[in-house]
Amino acid sequence: MLKHRGFPGRLPGSDYQFVVRRGNPRGVTPLTRRERFKDRRPPDKRADEGFMAALWEHFGEEPFERGNLDAGRLSWVFGREVIPAEDPFDPASYEALLRIDVKLAEMTFPGVFAAPAEDNYDEDDEPPEDDWE
Repeated sequence: MLKHRGFPGRLPGSDYQFVVRRGNPRGVTPLTRRERFKDRRPPDKRADEGFMAALWEHFGEEPFERGNLDAGRLSWVFGREVIPAEDPFDPASYEALLRIDVKLAEMTFPGVFAAPAEDNYDEDDEPPEDDWE
């Protein structure tokens, strides 16, 4: 099982896990498409967005191996924002190749793919005067 070095282990400040430490001794947990309903709790939605942000930052548009990515967390985006990158695809393999469907992921998680705000402050400019009294 490939361990994705540098990939966040969990959503900061929560118990939402993104990776597993070691393979399951009873066999690989297969990836399945889980339905996301509109009435999901806000923490669950933040976990999905945080996971997608980590995937995008770590892999971008390139195919990536499932490796030690948590099957439960991956299943919430599998079949929609994350799709198989190979045919035939084995959902119960740590070596399975996946990729991000960028168009759909941008529509679902626009904050993840938004361009960073440009800083309009030029080094030569004087900082604005504070009007605090």
